[in-house]
Amino acid sequence: MHAHLGDQLVIESPATGSARRDGEIVGLRHEDGTPPYDVRWSDTDEVTLVFPGPDAHVRHLASERPSRAGEHRHEEPSAVSGPGDIGRRVAVERRRRGLSRAETAGRARMSPDYLAYLEERPADPTLATLIRLADALGTTVGALRGGADLPPGQGHALLHPELRDLTPRECRSLLSTHGVGRVAVSEPDGRPAVVPVNYEVAGDAILFRTAPGSVAASAVGSEVAFEVDHVDEVLSQGWSVLAVGPASVVTDPEEVRGLTRHAHTTPWAGGDREMWVAIRPARLTGRRITPAGG
Repeated sequence: MHAHLGDQLVIESPATGSARRDGEIVGLRHEDGTPPYDVRWSDTDEVTLVFPGPDAHVRHLASERPSRAGEHRHEEPSAVSGPGDIGRRVAVERRRRGLSRAETAGRARMSPDYLAYLEERPADPTLATLIRLADALGTTVGALRGGADLPPGQGHALLHPELRDLTPRECRSLLSTHGVGRVAVSEPDGRPAVVPVNYEVAGDAILFRTAPGSVAASAVGSEVAFEVDHVDEVLSQGWSVLAVGPASVVTDPEEVRGLTRHAHTTPWAGGDREMWVAIRPARLTGRRITPAGG
């Protein structure tokens, strides 16, 4: 039996042949990948030293085909070269927060060597590992997994959800996290439109950059709705904030320069988007989904 960091160790039931327990191999004791292994079990999240028996097999990262005890499978070099998508996202988020691998590994309760493996090699970490990493990096499992082409909210609903209204103070606090929101406008021909924008909060105003003549620029001179939300796929929780108020162009050159200089991000859509639009909420409401009694 040979394994790599991040492979799965699966223990089968002697009676049915189905998996009765599995875990992620987070530590190797021999350079050639032979047993024993340090395994973090998916059912308890505990790490134990394991000497696999005949009822165990390793599920390799590079293939779904298992290698049973006593078998050695040759892996194609291309299957284990270069980082995977999850590893790239972990590395980007870690650097963005100014954390070393050692600091991140300590927060996530894993070996720095294993974190290095996740960032540098194609890996398929368990959900428990992703949850710890997301918590250590202040993000979500969904963000580490990616899924830009998938709409949020496809997970299971909470068994006993509670939907509660947010106070204006809570709404302002959530808005101040910046990021991406959606502005609802009426186009010049009267048709409704909803446009995602990178936004900032300054004082009592919500601001975003756009280009004259764009759909988002249709907000100017009218009352619009602005919405921002967050969904945690793993915990099936989330919140949304809705601001309604008049929109206007920021015309003061000094204010424009200050907004541009201190902006948390540039517009993801790119291009020449130097017109700042300010929304001053006349109504601010929000809701949050949590477990009942939580």
